[in-house]
Amino acid sequence: MRYRKEIFLGFIVLTAIMLPALVFGLSLEGRVKEYTLDNGLKVLLLERHFAPVVSLYIRFKAGAVEEPGGETGTAHLLEHMLFKGTETLGTRDYRKEEKILKEIDRLAVQIDEEMQKGGKADDARIAEWRERLKVVQQEHTQWVVQDEINALYSQNGAEGLNASTGYDVTTYMVSLPANRIELWARIESDRVSQPVFRDFYSEREVVREERRQREETQSDGKLMENFLSAAFVAHRYGRPIVGWDSDLKYLKKDRVEKFFSTYYCPGNAVVAVVGDINADEVMSTIKKYFGSIPSQEMVPTTMSEEPEQSGERRVEVEFDANPRLLIGYHKPSLPQFNDYVFDVIDILLSGGRTSRLYKVLVEEKQIAVSVSTSNGVPGSRYPNLFTIYATPRSPHTCEELEKEIYEQIDKLKTDSVTSHELAKVKNRFEADFVNSLSSNDGIASQLSYYQVIAGDWRYMEEHRKVVEDITPEDIMKIAGKYLSKENRTVATLVKKEGQP
Repeated sequence: MRYRKEIFLGFIVLTAIMLPALVFGLSLEGRVKEYTLDNGLKVLLLERHFAPVVSLYIRFKAGAVEEPGGETGTAHLLEHMLFKGTETLGTRDYRKEEKILKEIDRLAVQIDEEMQKGGKADDARIAEWRERLKVVQQEHTQWVVQDEINALYSQNGAEGLNASTGYDVTTYMVSLPANRIELWARIESDRVSQPVFRDFYSEREVVREERRQREETQSDGKLMENFLSAAFVAHRYGRPIVGWDSDLKYLKKDRVEKFFSTYYCPGNAVVAVVGDINADEVMSTIKKYFGSIPSQEMVPTTMSEEPEQSGERRVEVEFDANPRLLIGYHKPSLPQFNDYVFDVIDILLSGGRTSRLYKVLVEEKQIAVSVSTSNGVPGSRYPNLFTIYATPRSPHTCEELEKEIYEQIDKLKTDSVTSHELAKVKNRFEADFVNSLSSNDGIASQLSYYQVIAGDWRYMEEHRKVVEDITPEDIMKIAGKYLSKENRTVATLVKKEGQP
């Protein structure tokens, strides 16, 4: 399970002693109230009367994997658009504003279509249309109330207002005083039923700049992008969430609107509300504001399956930065048993300072500055990767580090994990589970996430029970099956020749 790994050892030891009582007392079974509106919206509510605050999450089962070819970046750009307002928020008079928006769209489409002609484009016409577009966009500003959604939340004590786009899901979250739930319901129901994609073309450029900063000029982003492209030759997990620049450059507004109308529907969403609430009152409010949103039949997502890998793949990325090493192995996704075993392997190899890779590579041999593993990269709805990420300590090289990592992996296949080591890993899982239930935000996040990904929030509790039964033989078997040379992809970050 993808929990935080940075927990103090003392906390783990203390928690291990207290676990039976703590876990029993913090179990969510019987405490989470589930509802499904007539339109298909799934709602999860949990009352926690510790402080007069509440955390609210909306997750849509829609991410980068839903994007058609040639339209990468759509899900992420849509996330940006939903902060631009609605027909009632962010505008002084939408009916008058709408006419100007149509003119902006007309001019922007003309410019895009002409520019796509390449060398045959009429530069004079493009310049003329751009000047006209600037005038119309300036005229549009008189009808816009900038960032009204953010301002309303801020004025009402919001914390953690944010959104995120992944391969599998898109999430909108905020924490508020408990007496502001109706405000949340009014805002969120409005922006998922009648959003207005203001500033689409300028925001498209913002996202392109974001791509340049995150994927093209940052060493980690560049390495990961190339790594995933090599690891996935057919499946959409091999494409960047932020999108390819060639797609973003001319991404059409009507295609983003189509994505929204297809996937942002009640039956494809989960709402989680955790905090100082009365469940019946909250449900009444949610029905009032979300219940009238029409239901619709979901269009199934179809995509190419990733074929079985038949040989090691290697990619070298030249960049002016310190060397990095990234190794990945294909594996099944949750809730298959093999995925549970990889959660154990994850903690076994890099779960803290007593983990195998840290002890050997960082402390004993001192050939690595850092090393970490992760299960479920880059997503969890489809078969994914188990990854190992490491930075060599100068003057040691990626080649040296890679060799030592494989030695540790081979031990998983041939040497049985001791009962003491396995018990320590399982205690770590229990401690992480307790820690994950320490805040409204953490609970709301996990409830909504596992309801979308696993189809049932109870996965987060069942996970502990399955892990408890995992044996050393299970680890050896799964490691032997998946952690092989022919099933791995290796990416290294190296400096260009001639660089210091």
